[in-house]
Amino acid sequence: MISVVVPAHNEEALLGATIEAIRAAFAATRGAGPYEIVVVDDDSTDRTAAVAEAAGARVVRAKVRQIAAARNAGARAAQGEWLIFVDADTLLPAATLGDTLAALGEGISAGGAPGRLPAGEPLWARASWAPLQWGMILLNMPGGAYMFMTRAAFEAAGGFDERYFASEEIHLARALKKIGRFRMVRHPVVTSGRKFRLLGFRGMMRELTRLAVRGPRALESRTHLGLWYDKHRD
Repeated sequence: MISVVVPAHNEEALLGATIEAIRAAFAATRGAGPYEIVVVDDDSTDRTAAVAEAAGARVVRAKVRQIAAARNAGARAAQGEWLIFVDADTLLPAATLGDTLAALGEGISAGGAPGRLPAGEPLWARASWAPLQWGMILLNMPGGAYMFMTRAAFEAAGGFDERYFASEEIHLARALKKIGRFRMVRHPVVTSGRKFRLLGFRGMMRELTRLAVRGPRALESRTHLGLWYDKHRD
């Protein structure tokens, strides 16, 4: 069994397409085997849970308002021995799923995929994103939009570190690399550019500057993490 865990807070607008893409990817991937989709409804005030249930996903309720804790809640409820974590604003292509299953089948214990923005995003957004996308590949380090691992590796690493409200995927990846082989697969996922659209260039620069000034300790609280936790992201 493969469990696809999707953490979601007020994601009714994008969640349906995410689940549809997951189902299409499994349908198009030969030998994928049985799977489940577990949506963690993290204290949503919109129709997130209803959208997930209508799409045939299993819904786990949580009131943590923290991405690491939501992902861990989904993993605890999941039944699979292979875990895939997909953000609610991210589309999983069949090629990326195929790469993932091939890696796990070869004995790779964990990994991720680079993310690319969808077509039509502003040039400045694509230019800002490109170093992040290539950095994931060159540093062999995933972004949070897509990660995969065996359950054994996930549990040995202690899951996502709930001390952090952002960058939790980096801390987990570092722990996973000490446990077994880690691979960034070739084909990317398609992740939303909504932060760029909602904040604009000046807003993005303002948020990133604030984070840089406050340093790593800022990641341990929602207070200064507007990119992930402010109301604008809803």
